[in-house]
Amino acid sequence: MGKRKLLIVEDDQAIADLERDFLEAHGYDVTVRADGRQALEEALDQAYDLIILDVMLPGMDGFELLRKIRETKMIPVLMVSARKEDIDKIRGLGLGADDYVTKPFSPTELVARVKAHLERYARLTGAAAEAVPSSVRKSRELSIRGLVIQVDARRVTIRGEEAALTAKEFDLLLFLAENPDRVYSKEALLDKVWGIDHFGDAATVTVHIGKIRDKIQKDPSQHQFIETVWGAGYRFKV
Repeated sequence: MGKRKLLIVEDDQAIADLERDFLEAHGYDVTVRADGRQALEEALDQAYDLIILDVMLPGMDGFELLRKIRETKMIPVLMVSARKEDIDKIRGLGLGADDYVTKPFSPTELVARVKAHLERYARLTGAAAEAVPSSVRKSRELSIRGLVIQVDARRVTIRGEEAALTAKEFDLLLFLAENPDRVYSKEALLDKVWGIDHFGDAATVTVHIGKIRDKIQKDPSQHQFIETVWGAGYRFKV
């Protein structure tokens, strides 16, 4: 396997150089872009394995850039920002970011986050199973009241219409659907879906649940699939 390709979108040259040096020292192939619009062209034209995205950028801010990337790309995206407000974090996660890191942070922490997300994405997309002959692979599918989850294809349809879920939204929905009628706290879901090496907090789960509901339910006010159990967590209703 060749080097993993990373795109850093950061207009502070000193920070970008530091991030690139540490990541290249750990064996990654790193490209840096400082302008939002140029970064969008780069992200859409090239095959990157992960994007590290600053919020405050010239040309196009990180939120808009993330929104446009998510229209076609489902690779891991780590947002970084000096802004510590919860609303910014919630907005970034709501737009499909896999992680949100506030500055200042140590380069070793960034490398750890990058490694964790790349490894998890490879596992979840079946990259580690590419050597298995297609003739012996089995396709799994869950069908619940018009909601169809094609596990191997990582595709979700609701009454025949495809729902464009991000990688983490798909993982969360699949976990709940495979464990129906069981209540999971936000902390438990954070551990089960994001893993013990996740650096975020339980608000991440709330944001992702809301995004899933928006995409798979005609009327988000009626929790047809994912129910909130007040004071306890969430439950998938079959």
